[in-house]
Amino acid sequence: MAEPVEKTCYRHPDRVTGLSCSECGRPICTECMTIAPVGIRCPEHSGKPQGVQRVTRGVRRASFEGSAAKVTKALIGINVAVYVAELVQGGGVYGVNSTIYAKGFLYAPFVAQGDWWRLMTAAFLHYGPFHLLLNMLGLYWFGSLLERRIGSGRFLLLYLVSGLAGSAGALVVSPTSATVGASGAIFGILGAGLVLEQQRDYVFGGSALGVIVANLVLTFAWSGNISVGGHIGGLIGGAAATLALSRFGRGHAAYGRAGLFGVAGIVAVGIVSIAVAYWKARGYA
Repeated sequence: MAEPVEKTCYRHPDRVTGLSCSECGRPICTECMTIAPVGIRCPEHSGKPQGVQRVTRGVRRASFEGSAAKVTKALIGINVAVYVAELVQGGGVYGVNSTIYAKGFLYAPFVAQGDWWRLMTAAFLHYGPFHLLLNMLGLYWFGSLLERRIGSGRFLLLYLVSGLAGSAGALVVSPTSATVGASGAIFGILGAGLVLEQQRDYVFGGSALGVIVANLVLTFAWSGNISVGGHIGGLIGGAAATLALSRFGRGHAAYGRAGLFGVAGIVAVGIVSIAVAYWKARGYA
């Protein structure tokens, strides 16, 4: 006779439990359960706001909690500071006439000549205030929620690796176009949310896939002014980095221990991104 399989909490895979949500049936530990009139519930079915309402309230809560989303806020501050510095340098409203822009935007021939820093600096440059505003809203909206879920250290690694993956994607699809913007890294955040949802952790209220599809539709609709490769590359990079955090399904990206293997997996995504960028850029030397 086969031995019964022990169930573990879906949010804490290292905790064996005999409890389960009366709504969806997922196993939960005592820390995650909420007592309801009709049984016990998991966090997603405890009567708390769901969907868009949950995302909205989550962002509001994050903005008022002192320990919440510190890296997200710092990244927003850096992006805004870079744009202000471009204005101070006389770069004009789009910043293109500044030294910061000239030395930082992504362009395959310059990368091929040795300007490898452009793979990262391009993610902190923006083409004017409207471009900056849209990306910073996206970063605040989704980044604050993801950072609170997976922790600041993991979030920063994932953001930077997604930025590298976005630059690699941009070079693959449009190597001779001047590319700037944080959208590749932001798509990486969305990719992370999609992976978490597959692990039944609805960090964006269950709307990650819908948000990704809507943004990809916009990406292809306005492909003349938007980096298609940057968005797709960032999305793939963020999803791959989150899978690495979960040790490719053996743990949970948010609640499990990443360990050396998980961190090495994220670093590997960054290395592969740089390798892809090198492969594409070397032909423009």
